[in-house]
Amino acid sequence: MINSGGFFDVDNKLKTLKSLDETITQPGFWDDNQEAQKILQNRSAMQRQVDIWKSLHNASEDISAMLELAEDEDDPSLLTEIHSSLADLDVEVAEAEFKALLSEKNDFSNAIVAINSGAGGTESQDWADMLLRMYLRWGDRNGFKTEVLDTQYGDEAGIKSATILLSGDYVFGYLKAEIGVHRLVRISPFDSNKRRHTSFASVFVYPEVDDGIEVEIKEEDLKVDVYRASGPGGQGVNTTDSAVRLTHIPSGIVVQCQNERSQHKNKSSATKVLKARLYEMEQNKQDEEKKEMEKQKKKIEWGSQIRSYVLHPYQLVKDLRTNVETGNVDAVLDGDLDVFIQAFLRFNNSESERSGK
Repeated sequence: MINSGGFFDVDNKLKTLKSLDETITQPGFWDDNQEAQKILQNRSAMQRQVDIWKSLHNASEDISAMLELAEDEDDPSLLTEIHSSLADLDVEVAEAEFKALLSEKNDFSNAIVAINSGAGGTESQDWADMLLRMYLRWGDRNGFKTEVLDTQYGDEAGIKSATILLSGDYVFGYLKAEIGVHRLVRISPFDSNKRRHTSFASVFVYPEVDDGIEVEIKEEDLKVDVYRASGPGGQGVNTTDSAVRLTHIPSGIVVQCQNERSQHKNKSSATKVLKARLYEMEQNKQDEEKKEMEKQKKKIEWGSQIRSYVLHPYQLVKDLRTNVETGNVDAVLDGDLDVFIQAFLRFNNSESERSGK
């Protein structure tokens, strides 16, 4: 039988759910819409964890019943099925234990990923393009929906920046492990002398703001610019001024989107990113943990990287926070990031426990 304590702590979760349900049914619950939405989000997240435990508990009970049947009927043929069911249950328990690490309020959210090339021109821009592909492939491998919201192409190759939206359960919880500066060492394909180059690009991840969370954006606080979208090498990819740039005057935040052919769709996507940025900024004012995460947005240069990708003179990807490494660089660049993400989340959870957070 799966224990209801430990990382599941189902008994306490059930008590909390009962208390939340009582709160939700109280008159005036919707007087503060924003607070009501937070309570509903908290309840949904807790209910999902209880449902996971119930599913594992039922699977455990089924296996126990099969064992009793095998003993009563002295039927060895059932042992093969029991072994297979136990193996499946082990995998499900490990996955549930890992998801239990994703307990912060935004972990279940979709993720907006911003990639920016560092100093170094074409080299860094090509590296940023490789990271863009890596995260899109990671999303595909894990069954998440991916959407490129904006791409600013380099003058010769690669990209100066890109913004992508990944949608699915726990995407932000996973991808917050990728926040920081990523360093690439390789023989440059753009250097006729075949010299070794070091390139940097930064990655930051924002939780997508739930439609139920109100982020007020006043029209008078917005400066809206429209322009013609361009492709690689500065070539025009649209004959109309469909690209949109939004500047939020009070905060100074600037977002843009040009990947849709419709100005309306580009503005909608840009507004979505702006809401996420403003929500994150507000959370940083109120939440010390978010401030710590924001501090990870270091300068895109030597000494501030979280992970190194070495293609020459040897093959190695190493996370500098957890010391997890692999020599299969091609697999990592093709989106095989789970070993790094899982190691970071376990490391981060251990650090939080040690600090008493």
